[in-house]
Amino acid sequence: MNFRTLPVRSLSTSYSNSMSNRYSSRTFRRMLATTTAFQPQNMIEKIAQRYAVDLAPNQTIRSGDFVAIRPEHVLTHDNTGAVISKFKSIGAAQFKNPRQPVFALDHDVQNKTEKNLNKYATIEAFAGENQVDFYPAGRGIGHQVMVEEGYAFPGTLTVASDSHSNMYGGIGSLGTPIVRTDAAAIWATGQTWWQVPPVVKVELKNELAPGVTGKDVIITLCSVFNKDEVLNTAIEFTGEGVKSLHIEDRLAIANMTTEWGALAGVFPIDDVTREYYQKRIQVLERTRFTNKNIEKIPAGQEFVHPRVNKVRVEQLAQNEFSPDHGATYSKHLVLDLSTVSPYISGPNSVKVAQSVQDLKDVKINKAYLVSCVNSRASDLRQAAAVVRGKKIAEGVEFYVAAASSEVQAEVESTGDWQALMDAGAIALPAGCGPCVGLGTGLLKDGEIGISATNRNFKGRMGSPNALAYLASPAVVAASAISGKIVAPSSITTSSVVPTPKTSLITLSSASASDSTEAAAVSDETIPNFPSHMTGELLFCPADNLNTDGIYPGKYTYQDDIGPEIMRKVVMENYDTQFASIVKPSDILIGGFNFGTGSSREQAATALLSAGVKLLIAGSFSETFKRNSINNGLLLMESPELVRDLAADRGTTKLTDRTGWKATVSLASGKVQVSREGQEDKVYRVGSLGKSVQEIWVAGGLEGWVKGRI
Repeated sequence: MNFRTLPVRSLSTSYSNSMSNRYSSRTFRRMLATTTAFQPQNMIEKIAQRYAVDLAPNQTIRSGDFVAIRPEHVLTHDNTGAVISKFKSIGAAQFKNPRQPVFALDHDVQNKTEKNLNKYATIEAFAGENQVDFYPAGRGIGHQVMVEEGYAFPGTLTVASDSHSNMYGGIGSLGTPIVRTDAAAIWATGQTWWQVPPVVKVELKNELAPGVTGKDVIITLCSVFNKDEVLNTAIEFTGEGVKSLHIEDRLAIANMTTEWGALAGVFPIDDVTREYYQKRIQVLERTRFTNKNIEKIPAGQEFVHPRVNKVRVEQLAQNEFSPDHGATYSKHLVLDLSTVSPYISGPNSVKVAQSVQDLKDVKINKAYLVSCVNSRASDLRQAAAVVRGKKIAEGVEFYVAAASSEVQAEVESTGDWQALMDAGAIALPAGCGPCVGLGTGLLKDGEIGISATNRNFKGRMGSPNALAYLASPAVVAASAISGKIVAPSSITTSSVVPTPKTSLITLSSASASDSTEAAAVSDETIPNFPSHMTGELLFCPADNLNTDGIYPGKYTYQDDIGPEIMRKVVMENYDTQFASIVKPSDILIGGFNFGTGSSREQAATALLSAGVKLLIAGSFSETFKRNSINNGLLLMESPELVRDLAADRGTTKLTDRTGWKATVSLASGKVQVSREGQEDKVYRVGSLGKSVQEIWVAGGLEGWVKGRI
């Protein structure tokens, strides 16, 4: 890994004075090696520059740099209980800044068991004790609350212990996921680490046809550019087509850049953004009386919202925030919005899609209008327009939940919520619910569902033997009325389905940091870090093996599950035999984009519980990589080794005990593979540098931070 020390241009005004650096300067300067002169910056680099800390003066952040960041806010949801445990185990006595974290309960809100209610009560009490802003079950999905209440704000860096923090990019905020250990580190120190990813420019041209939505745009992008073109990058949306997209379409597109493989998806801060916030000032003036996190003011005193107020919104207009001329991008993708039509994703994959017109006679059992991607007011209004005066088809269950209590109040006032209920929709509380496989209405064996959610991974919304499709709210509603997947009659269709018009130009295959001379790789390791590991290669060949496959969502929010149970259920949704096949001495080999999906930390810790110490794959999801490094699971990438295994062993076995033996030099990044009757072959992989070694020796980031507070 190549680290370097970089500058801070300006910190968020909310925290520049109240939060000082708690990480050891000496440690970070040892981790960060080289410097670079100023160069033009893209939006991602500029926002990262604002929030970087412990940096030398007069230097410029570039893609590829590892930096210490102090984010504006950090969201945790139902996983707050697990983060509390980590926070306490670190030995932290207090929050670095109680105004930085936000707690919002949203995932398992239908669960009224004593165990879950006690968990929620514990989180609420902990928030009160530490003066942390808290939003109870029923207020809404955390990401929606973060936008509504201004915790995510244009030009800020706001993180969440959840993979759909990308959604904040819809309002021009750099939202990116962290993991639970990072969240605990931020609570204790105010900061964590981040590697600035390569940045891809996605240019949107022209305008969408009537009835086509932001959901159709992102499904199209995920399916057309489905060869990992944006994997582990940050996306900046540009072009004249952007101004035709309202904020709720932008939020939907940014939200599902997660499924596209990106770490962030940011829209420009423009007139549409500024108009949205002018309206938010008025809304928050009305809703402040029901928000217990807003301090009451004396009668006659003017109310000024702490985050969304006239001064801050006027600054958006006065201080233009945009990429520099000549900024560096790794790729330039183009999509003509006028060629996008209503698209269907699936089944059971966001990377496979087709026009709804091409999908013939697919009958459904369940339909869902829930989740943080498509349950805002405009989404519910679109669905209500389709079902008004009609009835849900016999044999179909249509589940609806608003993204927040504010959204539900808005659509209730317009009669749209009642139109959905009159048609026979089943109301669920504001929250995640079926999207994450929790609560009422999950898919059963053999059932087919269509959903306005963001994920349709196998087994995520119920049975792994069910099929799940994704679509826009209007298509979901029309399908619920018809009993099969169809487009609403209000959308004009032609006999010839338009083919999305796209293009891709690769501008730079290397990050900015790659242009500097790489440090010589050493075989030396720090004390107590192993120089080598040996074992048999256990091959799980699937590409895009997601976190639901590695550790099923139904276990994710059961905080009392220990390593012994984890070991038994690891890979359960991928291969039920994995737990009985894997041995502690094995070196696990995965396919490409291993660990895609949610930010759940247990995907890494479950593999550790099964005895896996080293995992080599063609490539990794960046969030999974982060979880693994933070918890001491060692990772290396070797596309060549994965391809050789697939060519020799095939890919039909879900878990293949190969008989190939390997000796891995961890510091130098060399894998020597022995096969019976064959000459040994050496593969070069990325070395595990001193920073990773330090975290591993400390038992993970939690231990590393504990030694520095």
